[in-house]
Amino acid sequence: MAEERLDPWGTVEVKDYDRLRRVFGIRPFAEVIPKIREAGLPPSLHMRRGIIFGHRDFDKVIVEGYMKGEKIAIITGFMPSGRFHFGHKLTADQLIYMQRVFGAKVFIALADAEAYAVRRLPRREIIRLGIEEYVANLIALGLDPDKTDFYFQTNRGTPYYRLIQLFSGKVTAAEMEAIYGDLTPSKVVASLTQAADILHPELDEYGGYKRVVVPVGADQDPHIRLTRDLCERLRGVVHLERPAATYHKLIRGLDGAKMSSSRPDYTIFLTDPPDVAVRKFMRALTGGRATAEEQRRLGGEPEKCTVYDLYLYHLVPDDNELARIYRDCRSGTMLCGECKRMGAERLKAFLEEHQARLEEAREIARSVVEPPSF
Repeated sequence: MAEERLDPWGTVEVKDYDRLRRVFGIRPFAEVIPKIREAGLPPSLHMRRGIIFGHRDFDKVIVEGYMKGEKIAIITGFMPSGRFHFGHKLTADQLIYMQRVFGAKVFIALADAEAYAVRRLPRREIIRLGIEEYVANLIALGLDPDKTDFYFQTNRGTPYYRLIQLFSGKVTAAEMEAIYGDLTPSKVVASLTQAADILHPELDEYGGYKRVVVPVGADQDPHIRLTRDLCERLRGVVHLERPAATYHKLIRGLDGAKMSSSRPDYTIFLTDPPDVAVRKFMRALTGGRATAEEQRRLGGEPEKCTVYDLYLYHLVPDDNELARIYRDCRSGTMLCGECKRMGAERLKAFLEEHQARLEEAREIARSVVEPPSF
């Protein structure tokens, strides 16, 4: 993390989430969990485990809205610039939870304009990835396509693009630079387009959802701050309520650095053949000691372990079992080889089950999202 700035397009790694929360005025998510339970709802796995660590107005916008019986929307975007991996699955799990537990309508932007402008990818490849990797994997994971609005940014209608044009007159270059740092024209357009992605479900043409939440990684907070400010500045032109946001910790790649599609050797994709994924997994950085004897004596360090990350985020849904794995590592009772073999079996089983659903999901994906004509 830069000292006082986040780069949503960069490779900055956040080390101190508590400091980030304090610097940017993000509220701790732990304060919301009792309110979710008071509403008669179960917190998600990622909420319980502190992976979702912060929020902006989730209690006021979403929990209160649910208790009042008002309709709720959750919006996120995926830039189809690479294959769908376990970092993307973290966001997918949050969408599925909100859809099933809060009854939220899901909006998913396939950020083809941003992928073309910022990543410089060919249009046809962007569109193919959007449908075959992102929409298909989301459906295979359990997102209900009948309760989801999938769209490519360049295919959205006039009211959506009207928002982008109006936003452009409500922010200065100096403000944009203060939020984002060095900018190019493509990044300016991408930022204003993301604001329209977040806010357009509030328009009558897209359902009139006045209670909207955006799940983001910590590095995406600049977009949230800009969007919430733009709401206030369009008062008198169009009525837009400030959206809520949740913030999650980013899962690390298998070498301990940021997980990314551009680093395939250290990233497990949901379309990796299971044997390929297992080979990557068995090479993952752990929190083990230099020797087995030392680890039995001193114990392992799960906080440093990317294998434990996959347990924490994805592979061990039972909290009691996760606590046992943590204790066995910490005490030196379980060594890294045994832990990896156990994780490899779980990973292989998950990928086999997921990929068995994927081909049917791809057929559905082609029917629920309209590809751009060019």
